[in-house]
Amino acid sequence: MPKQRDPEVLDQNPLDQKKDENGEQPLFGRFSRRSFLSQLGAASIAATTTTLAHAAPTQAPAEAATEKAVPGAVPITLKINGQTHKVMLEPRVTLLDALREQLQMPGTKKGCDHGQCGACTVHVNGRRVNSCLSFAIMHQGDEITTIEGLAQNGELHPVQAAFIEHDGFQCGYCTPGQIMSASALLKEPIGKEDADVREAMAGNICRCGAYTNIVAAVQQVRRTA
Repeated sequence: MPKQRDPEVLDQNPLDQKKDENGEQPLFGRFSRRSFLSQLGAASIAATTTTLAHAAPTQAPAEAATEKAVPGAVPITLKINGQTHKVMLEPRVTLLDALREQLQMPGTKKGCDHGQCGACTVHVNGRRVNSCLSFAIMHQGDEITTIEGLAQNGELHPVQAAFIEHDGFQCGYCTPGQIMSASALLKEPIGKEDADVREAMAGNICRCGAYTNIVAAVQQVRRTA
């Protein structure tokens, strides 16, 4: 004989109860599906809001502290393109990284980072220097010129104009270093032949192979200077 269910249990079975005034099947006594989901959603939002409210005050100071804290940093003053810049730098930061990362001057390119390609060439007191091999802290008081400061009064430097005229660049990545090296070369005592220019520019690599056009641009400026 099948076992009969207790009438009280039958009354508590949600499947056997009548629908409420909203047409919902009651769940677990007085709760309907709609009211159950509404209260569950409200509880979830309240829990999330509480968590964010407690998390926000603790995260903001931590982020701010991370931005301000530079372990081992010291005050450094650099004169670049005629302007004085005061920055906090760790003593081992290279001049290249200081220009690109701290002073937002990305014209000077990072190529090999080992002083072998010349893409990072800048002028220090009028002489060409591989900025990846020199610490920024070493150049306090020096006159530093980057590709951003080569043009004057809205006019291109003669070497820049010659590079455009002779198509002395292809991908353009090495071009800032090539131009900085070539503009310093104008004041150096080298021979008049193309071979002399090639030798003097040997520290600047063009992976696209635009050497013939680069030499032509440099020689044009040397003849008219």
